[in-house]
Amino acid sequence: MASSISSTEGVGNASQQDAAAAPAELRDQAPRQAIRAVIYDLDGVLVDSREANREYYNRLRRHFGMEPVGPEHEAIIHTGTSQQVIAVLFPDPELAAAARSYEQQMDNDGIIPLIRLEPQVRQTLAEVRRCCRTAIATNRGKSLPLVLAHHRLEQLFDLTVSSREVSCPKPHPAYLQRILEAFAIRPQQALYVGDAMVDAELAAAVGVPFVAYKNPLLPAWRHIEDHRQILAFLVDG
Repeated sequence: MASSISSTEGVGNASQQDAAAAPAELRDQAPRQAIRAVIYDLDGVLVDSREANREYYNRLRRHFGMEPVGPEHEAIIHTGTSQQVIAVLFPDPELAAAARSYEQQMDNDGIIPLIRLEPQVRQTLAEVRRCCRTAIATNRGKSLPLVLAHHRLEQLFDLTVSSREVSCPKPHPAYLQRILEAFAIRPQQALYVGDAMVDAELAAAVGVPFVAYKNPLLPAWRHIEDHRQILAFLVDG
């Protein structure tokens, strides 16, 4: 399989340097066959949802007369499932149960438009799909279809796995295992692109080479700052 990598001119040398600098255990996870699928996290990778997430959970807390989310909540509200976030934002078990019930009734009016598409996403996905299947593995739940529809991304993915399709949140391996099984491929025939430690841990648990997006501190097989850089890793098989 072949892909066009003209838009990644100048990326190859950086990729080689990145590979040389990667820890041995991550180099050992390097693909040994042509990549047949690129799997993406959603929040922080395909979209910037930080403002939207804050507003969503602020609405939830306001309903119960609580203060807005603070800096100490930033990590969990951007990477956790709604159940995980509510457990942190509402430590009292009874209040947490009430918050979970109310959250199921909340709509996303005014929330989805706050979610911004990352640069070059749509163009890169179109290129990737010339040679690979594409999928999403995300802790986002009921709002995933709304986000994809808002940004006209539905037709650019063959499969999505959200927190509604698995019994445990990331880094539980079920997210990637479901995709690998559906595509009938081995772990080293895929890449997983993420931006958080739970993404790195998920990829490692399944043996899928991990590509860190805009987070140079994560342990990864490759680090990228621009979505177009992924095209340099898709070579003739």
